[in-house]
Formats: sequence, structure tokens, C-alpha cells
Amino acid sequence: MRVTVLTGGTSAERDVAIASAVQVIAALRTRRHQVSVVDTARGYIAERDEAVLLSGAVGAEPPSLPELQALERGLLLSGLANLAAVKDAEVLFLALHGGRGEDGTIQTLLEMIGVPYTGSGRLGSALAMDKDVAKRLFRQTGVPTPDWVMAPAAAARIGQQLGWPAVVKPSKQGSTVGLTVVKRPEDYEAAVTLARQYDDEVMVEAFVPGRELTVGVLDGRALAVGEIIPRHEVFDYECKYTPGMSQEIFPADITPAVAAECGRLSLLAHHALKLGGYSRVDFRLTPAGDLSCLEVNTLPGMTATSLLPQSAAAVGIDFAELCERICRSAGTVHARVKEPA
Repeated sequence: MRVTVLTGGTSAERDVAIASAVQVIAALRTRRHQVSVVDTARGYIAERDEAVLLSGAVGAEPPSLPELQALERGLLLSGLANLAAVKDAEVLFLALHGGRGEDGTIQTLLEMIGVPYTGSGRLGSALAMDKDVAKRLFRQTGVPTPDWVMAPAAAARIGQQLGWPAVVKPSKQGSTVGLTVVKRPEDYEAAVTLARQYDDEVMVEAFVPGRELTVGVLDGRALAVGEIIPRHEVFDYECKYTPGMSQEIFPADITPAVAAECGRLSLLAHHALKLGGYSRVDFRLTPAGDLSCLEVNTLPGMTATSLLPQSAAAVGIDFAELCERICRSAGTVHARVKEPA
């Protein structure tokens, strides 16, 4: 196949996107696919120049806001259709995370171009990225999720309705960027201010104690359930992308009944959000044995420490096969989108 990997972008998860692209490009080339690379903030990257773009590692913190604002001025989304690497591709592999790469914006443009792309369509991408909307759909379809309110909300209301600690986070952001676990009411406003740097809408969510579980979904099948044991209180940006900062166990040491329920709920959440070929669903397992869905990732990370590849490997799907299956499902998924009613 002629595959073009779209990566980079201007979201706070830019470094993660590039790290994902490095792994995907290498894997697809081992399968003898013809692979090109486009940074949606900078344009086509010739193969001789790939080493420069793709040499950076994911740091302990996301890129600074000034760095991202500078990249924003070069955003090329409206010009993607004019790039030969895009319009001549058989499949576009979206190694993008957060922002316009995951919220339905680029998906809408690519559907206009007419080249199949990996992941979910424009509607599912938008639904999943908006945490408020996603949680409403979870509740309507029977997927348990923590209670929440949307800011602005006074600290007194948070304490009464959700209790402390509470999780304050941007409503449309990933990789725990801008997230704070607030333990005292006096720290609440500062957490909201931080979250607003990344999104105008801020969610305040009840903190659910317990074990962190995750499960991949691929082609309508729930993969292995894994457990994440971070070195920090929460599975934050540093723990996600720094080797050694978390322990990831696949398959998780849980009962068959809990594993089956994780799988059932992950598929229910995936379909509630009208998602496409693959996703990753995150849960908390409380000490009482209850599962609570935190969120669904429509373009989960594909880095060396990412969870979806580990979930797939635990059921016998190696990384190169996973990338190839994601590519092959793209044409099928988006052909269905374009079928007349």
C-alpha cells in the first residue's frame, strides 16, 4: 500500500504524535509498504529529512504554549489536498493526538479529499474529544462514569456535589495535559486557570480511587485488559511517556468476570460514541469492585510505551500487524461513511 503518515500538528500532544509516527513508519516499512510522511504544521517531509523531524523524544512535559502558538501560524490543514503525498495515498495513517488532529477537524477535511484515513470519522472523533458530551452518552447507554460538573462552578458546589479530591481538566484535551487532582478547595481556582490555558471548557470530575485499567478495541473486538501502576498519584504526562515511570501489566491480574465486564463496557462505550476501526478505553476499578469509565481515546498513542500496542500484543497481534490491520480497516470504515442512506 501507499501509506502517508500524518503527524506532528499543533496540539500539546505534538511530541507524542511524532513519537507515534516513528514507530508506525518503521513498522509499515518492514511490511514493505511505501510510506511517506507529512507534518500537518510543516508539510511534506522528504525521506532524507525524516531523521531530523523524527529524532526528538517525548519529554517529561508537553511543548510550551508559545512553541505551539508559533507552529499554529504554519498550520497546513487547508492545503493538505494539494500535497501529492496526501491525494495520491491509498491510506492516510493518522499519527496525531489531540487538537485538530483528533477532534473531527482534520477528519472532515480528509473526507472532502476522499482518501481513506485511519481511526474514527468526524462525528465520532468530535463526540469522544468533548468529555462532557462523551460522558452524557456513556450515561445514556449504561456505561458507568464518574460524576462531573462543568466550570464555572464555585468550590463550595464542587465540595457538596462531588467532594474532594476532584479532578480538574480541559474538556477537549488528552494525555492529562492541564489536569490537576485538587485536594483542597483553596487550590481549585488555580487548577481551573491552568486547564483553561488548553481549552475554554473545563470539566470538574469526581476523583475515583482504585486501580487503573485500560483495554484496546480493534475491528469490533475488545483486546486484552491491562493495568497501569504509575509512580505518580495519577497516570500523568510524564508517567505516560517516560520509560520506567509506570508499570504496565498485560493482561491485568483481575478476575475473568472483571475482564469480561471491561471488554463489554469498552465495546459499549466505543459504539456509543460512533467510533471506527480502533480505540482505547480507560477505566478505574474501585476497591468495591465497580468499574468506572474515564474516557475513550480515538487515536491512542503508538509509541514505545503506549498501551494499545501492549493490549494487542497480549492477544497475539504484534506491532507491525497492528499497524497493518489499522490501515486495512480504514478503507472499509470510511467507505461505509460515504454510502448513500
